[in-house]
Parts: sequence; C-alpha cells; structure tokens
Amino acid sequence: MKTIKGPGIYLAQFATDEAPFNQLDTLAQWVADRGFKGVQIPTWDTRIFNLKLAAESHTYCDEITGMLASKGLQVTELASHITGQLVAVHPAHDQIMDSFAPAEVRGNPAARQKWAVEQMGYCARASKNLGVDRHVSFTGSLLWPYLYPYPQWPEGLVDEAFDELAKRWLPILNQFEDNGVDLCYEVHPCEDVHDGLTFEMFLERVGGHKRCNMLYDPSHFVLQQLDYLAFIDHYHERIKMFHVKDAEFRPNGKTGVYGGFQPWKTRAGRFRSLGDGQVDFGAIFSKFATYDFDGWAVLEWECFLKNSDDGAREGAEFIKNHIIKVSERAFDDFVKSGANKAANRSILGI
Repeated sequence: MKTIKGPGIYLAQFATDEAPFNQLDTLAQWVADRGFKGVQIPTWDTRIFNLKLAAESHTYCDEITGMLASKGLQVTELASHITGQLVAVHPAHDQIMDSFAPAEVRGNPAARQKWAVEQMGYCARASKNLGVDRHVSFTGSLLWPYLYPYPQWPEGLVDEAFDELAKRWLPILNQFEDNGVDLCYEVHPCEDVHDGLTFEMFLERVGGHKRCNMLYDPSHFVLQQLDYLAFIDHYHERIKMFHVKDAEFRPNGKTGVYGGFQPWKTRAGRFRSLGDGQVDFGAIFSKFATYDFDGWAVLEWECFLKNSDDGAREGAEFIKNHIIKVSERAFDDFVKSGANKAANRSILGI
C-alpha cells in the first residue's frame, strides 16, 4: 500500500494583487508557514507563473523548483481549469467566457478556442519540465444549458455534443501522452463531464485514452447528492488527483440542489472549510489508502463564511491528521503460522 502525499494547497484562491499573494516566492513562503508541503499552481495567473516560459525553458522551471525547495515545498501539479473551459464553450456563455481569454481573441470564439488548445499544449510541456506527471483541467461544456431541459432534448443532441467534445480533446490528450503526463479532468458542475456517467461517455469517445483521467473532489458530489464514497470504488483506477474540499447540503422548504439563484450563504449546498462541512474524509482517505492512491492531497479552499488565513492554516493540519501512513506489515503477523501445503491439507482433512 502507498501513503498519500501532502498536505498540498491549490494557489488559485489565494493569489491576489496584494503582497505577499502577488508573486510566487512570497506566496510560497506564506503557505509554507502554514504547514503545507506542496503547491498546485494555476497556469493562467501571470502574477505567479509564466506558462509559455515554463513550456520552453528548463532553466525557468529549475528556478521555480529550487525556490520552492528552499522553503520546504514542491510542485504537486499544474492546473488549467480556466483554459480548459475555453476548449468547449456553448454560445450562451460566450460573453462571460471571454473574460478568461486575452483581449486579442475576445469576441472570436474560433480564435479563443485555438488559443486555449495552444495553452493546453504548453501545460503538457511545462508539466514535464517541472517533473510532474499529472495535470488538472476542465472539459468545458457544449451541453450544460440543456442539463435539465424542457422541452426534451432533440434526438441525437447529447451524442453530437460528446462526439464534438472528444474530437476537440483527443489531440490534446495525445500531446499529454507525448510528454508522459496524465490529463485529469475535474468532475465538476457546469462541465459536460460532471459525474461518473458523463466521464464514461467521454472516455469511450476518446478510445479509453490512458491519459484521460480525473481529479476527485467530494464537495461537488455532496452538492449533487451523489455517493462520493462509491464513486471511488467505481473509478479509483482513473482517479489520479485529489482536491480536499468540504461542503454541506441542507435543503429546506424553499430550495434544494438547484440553489434558487441565491448567493452562497442562502443556498442549500455550500462549500465549507475543512471540517466544517459534511464530507466523511476519514472514509475517503481510508479508501484511497486501500486503493494505493499515490498522488497528493491538495486543499482547495472555498468557504462562504470563514476567512482564508484560518481556512489555510486549519486545512493544512486537517489534511496532515487525515493522511494514513500505511502499515508495512499486517497487524496479525505475530500469529502467522507460515505456509505449509501438507499441513493445510491435513487441517482440511484431505
């Protein structure tokens, strides 16, 4: 069995325009001081990371890994959620999604998609140059406006959307294969791949591509009311990354899964700091240890209530306390009698 690595922290929610959160070295020191051992770096945030340079320069990557090592940290993975989202965008979302893209491709969906595909190629090469073997992104969505339709879907709409999604992602997956990196899609609402069945639909269309894997985040399954423990049993062979994020679901007489167009504090489903929600992390960490998960446990902090400093500090300790250092021997080895075929046959009376 293998021991999960950690605690790590996803930097996306902590990077800001203010010191010490506006550059990687000072942000890294801030998270190291709170007990983290690894950082997951958002590739689109130019305040803390130059993706194109990382894809082209081993020297730049060596400088990053050296700086992090001096603070007792390492890169867990790179993340490209916002970029991957732009690989597949329904026209209903064009205006909002343009805010994720550089000015020169806004208002031009074809150019924006081409830019996103190029960025994903950089992600594959940058991951290799940094010495990490897995990467997280979103699939994007062509179908999300039709998730719960009335009138019903036109015949063939879902198949057409997933065929197109696979067509767009297959060349990217091949680039990740060329660089020896797993591309892990975060199974997430607002993405066409948002639960187990949609992942299976996508995986089938990319031919079971060995680099097509997933990031597991139980908080999104709490909000969907999906069995997040059984999910691990079904898909552990494809789960390569882990966001440790808590959530709660408290439906009432006025709202439930869909949220009623409410702000976070009045929704039934809400993200919480670690330990403040309903996720059974003891069971999750036990399952991952049982299935020999060899990745990082990475805090993704999103809480409508608690401040980020407390969330990070408490989160590092929470993950540390949940990581199971797996046993090197069975607890009942002291009564093991050894292998003896003749004795076994004698015991069985044969």
